[in-house]
Amino acid sequence: MTDSPRNVILLSFDALRADHLGCYGYGRDTSPNLDRLAEESVLFRNAYSASSHTREAVPALLTGQYPDVAIDDGYRLATDTVAEALSDVGFATAGFHSNPFVSRAYGFDAGFDEFDDDLHFGKNKFVALAQRALDKLRNRHYARAEEINERSLSWVDSLDDEPFFLWNHYMDTHGPYEPPGEYGTLYADRSISDRKAQSLYQRAITDPDSITDEERQLLIDLYDGEITYNDEGVGAFLDALRERNLLEESLLIVTADHGDAFGEHGYYEHPRYLHDEITHVPMFVRPPGESDGEVDEPASTLDVAATIEDAVGCDAGSEGESLFDASRDDRTVFLQARGEDEHSHNRRYSLRTSEGSCFCERNVETDGLEFTECTDRALRSKLEDHVEERIRREAGETEGESEDVDDEIERRLSALGYKE
Repeated sequence: MTDSPRNVILLSFDALRADHLGCYGYGRDTSPNLDRLAEESVLFRNAYSASSHTREAVPALLTGQYPDVAIDDGYRLATDTVAEALSDVGFATAGFHSNPFVSRAYGFDAGFDEFDDDLHFGKNKFVALAQRALDKLRNRHYARAEEINERSLSWVDSLDDEPFFLWNHYMDTHGPYEPPGEYGTLYADRSISDRKAQSLYQRAITDPDSITDEERQLLIDLYDGEITYNDEGVGAFLDALRERNLLEESLLIVTADHGDAFGEHGYYEHPRYLHDEITHVPMFVRPPGESDGEVDEPASTLDVAATIEDAVGCDAGSEGESLFDASRDDRTVFLQARGEDEHSHNRRYSLRTSEGSCFCERNVETDGLEFTECTDRALRSKLEDHVEERIRREAGETEGESEDVDDEIERRLSALGYKE
């Protein structure tokens, strides 16, 4: 791009798969506002997250580094973020979300002047106790899109005309799928209580074989209802930016940290695999003054930081490529995920090119490498080279210290399906 944007706005969605949006060909009209935004943006048809779950995907998004560099062994932020780079060149910076895994407890407030992670325990003990009691009473696991919009726009309005970087991360599409009000029956043929929706979601995670075809469809219907609710919130946010004459002077990037699975490979939610349903994410970029077009070559969420660097002229050290780079032929993007629990010794890797994909697993205890889905020799060789490079980067790094996590964070993680 030729002109540097005055502001940078990053909108990310938790657990939003690309193929459930109209602009990516979905049969349901789940996303009219995002679809309209995509029409005035450059849309990347084959964008992939650097990982398949928040603890590794969001760090990669904010730093432009692969997860094995972006975070330590305790999942704490371990490298500089784009917020820090923008702050260094004079941008006011703010982040608004409610995912405990990328909260201040894990160091993600670094570089942000304002960081609202919906956890108030560092501010006032009595406020914390009141929030905990109220959240339990109203079955609240995260801040809804309306709350994120209100908080972030209030911050924007408080600025004294300085350029800003704003990151809004919306949790509405994350399970358990409990679309509010009319959105609960927008696609489902019957209403379901939040308690039953939570129970079904948890069972899908822990016992996927028990989910019937009817229950699977219900999960999809509720998920789509959440998408449409979130889309309405994004539409309201974009309207507010237009009313403030901010959209036309800002670089706007839209993406997701990962998707969600509905039994395509025998699992639900987003465990630490690298299949398309949990790594193929929406991505479109709207520079100031609009731009349209579509790009079929693969892109990575690592490219978000690189794009911001390119647009603003700062250096966050991204391993990605600017999405404004026209010479993207034969692009290969790589993905990775650590195993957990009994699979904690596994490291999973994958690549995507215009020609296909390749998957492998590495056992860190034996250093054995097993290719699980890969028929093309050239792709296999390319992935082997990438894994060897990552192993060299890991050499000599020290383990991160695991820190105690507040019990309110534990409660929210359990409600979101992260813990049994």
